[in-house]
This record gives sequence, structure tokens and C-alpha cells, in this order.
Amino acid sequence: MNPYHIFKFVPLSVLQMLARFVAWVIIKIPSLSIMRTIHINMALITDKLSEPQKRALTKDIIYHQCLTSIESIKSWAMPPEWSIAQIRDVHNKDILLEGLANPNGMLAIVPHLGTWEMMNAWLNQFGSPTIMYKPVDGRFANEFILQGRARLNATLVPTDGSGVKAVFKTLKQGGFSIVLPDHVPDPSGGVVVPFFGIKTLTSTLASKLASKTKCDLVGLSCIRRNDGRGFDIYCYKLDDPALYDRNTEVATHALNQAMEHMIKDNYSHYMWGYRRFKRIPNLGNPYRKDKATLAAFIQSHHATGSRSGNDVSGSFTDDTNIDNRK
Repeated sequence: MNPYHIFKFVPLSVLQMLARFVAWVIIKIPSLSIMRTIHINMALITDKLSEPQKRALTKDIIYHQCLTSIESIKSWAMPPEWSIAQIRDVHNKDILLEGLANPNGMLAIVPHLGTWEMMNAWLNQFGSPTIMYKPVDGRFANEFILQGRARLNATLVPTDGSGVKAVFKTLKQGGFSIVLPDHVPDPSGGVVVPFFGIKTLTSTLASKLASKTKCDLVGLSCIRRNDGRGFDIYCYKLDDPALYDRNTEVATHALNQAMEHMIKDNYSHYMWGYRRFKRIPNLGNPYRKDKATLAAFIQSHHATGSRSGNDVSGSFTDDTNIDNRK
């Protein structure tokens, strides 16, 4: 028996309590890799926040990321009906329905924001999406996730050329697919464009699919409610003409800007523990640089005023917190 199946029998409230405890422990150990990653990400993009604000924000990010991880595991362990029952409200659902009705298909843009895995079961009610899947490390973990997703209506395809062709075919037939476009791609699959003002390697897959198929682009996020009672889904209409530009850099930059807008609505729910900026021109991987080199880059970058779209200072106060972690 796969050991991950034990999560099927543990109540979500108990798992969330465990996640909050793990988050509390992580926060107490600043030397941990995830803490260093978040600190570097915050240093790169939140120079307008005070140090107390950054500390409070980092705590919120850790709590949300731990909760998202345990909630995702729970959703894989349970039947789709369970995940669907966790969804309380759907904001701007008409945007999603309009996208699904497009004869050119629909591409759901789903950043690593909130508990996106919980949303998969709900979204699969509307059809049979084609989704690219990359096996995770560990036989038991990979089997567990595949079994969870096999319960859905989705068709899983590999993250290679054949998978891209399958997604393209689905869109051409008026179907829909789901893409997480904010991962770090291989150099051959990306271009360097700003994300929260930092020029970094960014995937071009979604932009190329949109340009070639003229499918609808709909942003989706699944956010934990402040009262701790379930999740809300938010739908965003992504209709900037630049998203369909034949110039891949223009289209990819526009997509990053669209994701920034989505993330700013629920900033601390984004997975800032991910090394999103590990391919920066003239710097390389900031997560492997010494403090002096990184500090010099950040100071130079902020001094040039070359940043754009990353002012999040208006969203936080010195006592930033999340209600449901207490």
C-alpha cells in the first residue's frame, strides 16, 4: 500500500493544524533553504517594503505554502467530489464559461498561486482537458499523484514535443488545457523578460499556443478563505492583444504582467519558496551567489529604476498576518 494513502483518513482540519506547526518550526530556523529562497525573492522585488513588513510577509508566505502543500496531498488522496465540495464561491465565473465556449479552445493560465490542485477537480467538471505532466521524484509520490489525477477527466501528456502537439490539437478542436506558465524552463523553451521587474528566463509555451490558436486565455486561482472554511476560485479575463503577439518576447512579457496582476490580489498565497529567478542575465543563479555579489546586484538594479510592475508596498502593513493560521 502506498504510504501516502494515509492522508485519506486524516481530517483536513488536522492536516492544516500540522501544516501550521511545520510552518512555525520553519520560521524559527532562518538557515533553511526555503527561508533563504524567500528572503532572496523578497530582496529582489520588494525594496519598497520596510524590514518589519518583509518579515511579516515572509511568515505569511511560509504558512500559506505549508498549507497549500498539505491541502494538495489531501486532494490527491480524496475522490474529486471531495475537492469540489471544498469550493465555496466562484468569482467572475462568466469569464470562464465564455472562454470554454470559444471555438478556438481555452487555455487556463494557472500560476503557482493558492491551492491550484484543489481546483483541478472542480475545473474538470467542464470537460476533458489535456494537461502536461512531469513525473515527480520518488516512486510512491509519483504513483500517488498519478492515481489522484487519474480520477479526473483529464488526459495527461508528457512535457515534451508530443505533449505540446497534444495540447495544440486539443485547442484546435475547441477543447481546453491548463498551463502553469511560471516555472523556470530550459533555455530552449524560454525568453528573458521581466517578472516583477526582474529580467529572468520565462516559459514561452502558453504564449506560442495562444498566438497560433487564438484560443481564449483565462486566469484562474484557488484561494484559501480567511475564515478557513474552504476555498474561493477567481477567474480573470486575459484579453490584452499583446498576449497574442507574434513576437514571443512581447507576448511572454504581457503574460508575466497578467500573472503579476493575479498574484498581487493574493500576494502571500504565491509560492515564493520557488526559485523563480534562477536564470538572470549578468547574474546567473542568485540563490547560489554570496551575499556581497547578490547585494551589489540588488543595489544596482534598484538604483537604475529599471523595475516595473513590482510595487506591492500598498498591500501590506507592519502587522501583516493571515487570519486562519491562529
